Order: sequence, then structure tokens, then C-alpha cells
Amino acid sequence: MKLPRVLVPVAALTALAACETAAPPPAKTAAVTGSVTYRERILLAPPARVTVTLSDVSLMDAPSKTIATQTIDGVQSGPVNFRLDYDPARIVPNHDYAVSARFEVGGKLRFITDTRYSVITRGAPTRVDMVAVAVTPSP
Repeated sequence: MKLPRVLVPVAALTALAACETAAPPPAKTAAVTGSVTYRERILLAPPARVTVTLSDVSLMDAPSKTIATQTIDGVQSGPVNFRLDYDPARIVPNHDYAVSARFEVGGKLRFITDTRYSVITRGAPTRVDMVAVAVTPSP
């Protein structure tokens, strides 16, 4: 049986389209959000930077594993809002996760969180409001 000349290209394109693999679905993401501030009523001199980190802090006596980080440049004062997007597939339900923050001015640490802010698992929230404390400059 012969196909009309017009149908041959259409049949070939249909066969090729059937062989094409579908694009993978976009990765699902989740987020930890919140704010970080400091108690002192001062403006930070430029260039000031805030770095917020989401970490797996499950293992004692071992470094934490960074899950997500956000760096915010040009900060002059608090509060600073943040959003840490992460892949939920990397979250282990029986692990502990925490968010921390640090303010740097001119590359020198000025404020840091000294309290553990647990998030995501074991009933912990996905939004936290953190307060950083002043770092005493070394002589």
C-alpha cells in the first residue's frame, strides 16, 4: 500500500514525536522564611552583608551540613527578611535542622546568632524570627 506523498512526512514526524522523551517535571522546592535583626539601634556601614544558612545539625561532634544559604548585600539595619529555598527530598524526617545568621561589615563579623533556631522537622516551624548578638572585636 502506497501512502500519498503528503502523508509520508506527517507519518515520519508523528513517529519521531512518539520517540521523544517527556521533560522531567520541575523539582519541588520548599522554603524556610523569616527575619533576622540585632538589638543595637545602629546603622551598619557599607559594605554590610547578611548570610543566612539552613543546616542539618543532627550529628554531634561533627560539622553541620549546609542545605541552603542566602547572602544579602547592602544591608544597613535590621530586620532583614530572608527566604531559603531547599529540596524537600534532602530532608530526613528524623534529622534536626536549624537556621543561623551572621552580619559582616567590611568582611569582619559584627553580629551573629547564638541561639539555635530549629526548623522543618519534629514539629518545628518553617518561619523564624532571629535576633543576632554583637561580636566583641578582637584587640
